[in-house]
Amino acid sequence: MSSEEGAAPTKTGTDDDGMSWWYRWICKLAGVLGGISCASMGIWNCVTVNPLNIAAGVWMVLTACVLFLCEVPFCCQFVEFANAIAARADRLKPWQKALFYCGMALFPVFLSFSITTLFGNAIAFSTGVLYGLASLGKKGDAVSYARLQHQKQGDEEKPTDASVP
Repeated sequence: MSSEEGAAPTKTGTDDDGMSWWYRWICKLAGVLGGISCASMGIWNCVTVNPLNIAAGVWMVLTACVLFLCEVPFCCQFVEFANAIAARADRLKPWQKALFYCGMALFPVFLSFSITTLFGNAIAFSTGVLYGLASLGKKGDAVSYARLQHQKQGDEEKPTDASVP
């Protein structure tokens, strides 16, 4: 066995951020659907004469581009810097992605409050929520929780000796 084989880390079902493979795919799917909804509703929002609606629509299209670049860079294979942005986005912690995606989805709603901005940004916002839930970590198992509760009950039942000075 060479030293390279012995030093290779073993990859399990979760990476260093604690997300399982299926949850990571759900987040990426939500990002793709959020990008599609943002792009389509953003273009629809630009078909108006109100400048705030046009600005919100342009922001929604930019949000869709960012979602596509960060979540599915193979959709942007002809953009030279797409892989660099995707690699940088993969290094972000889930709470950072959550804050970024939710902030980008809320800005057009505050800019022009309408049904198209609400529905267009809802899935992009839910992508941020999914990443935010991933940052909370895994739920504990029932066995360790029951053991902890049993240990607490045992500590409460111990008599205290008041006669010792």
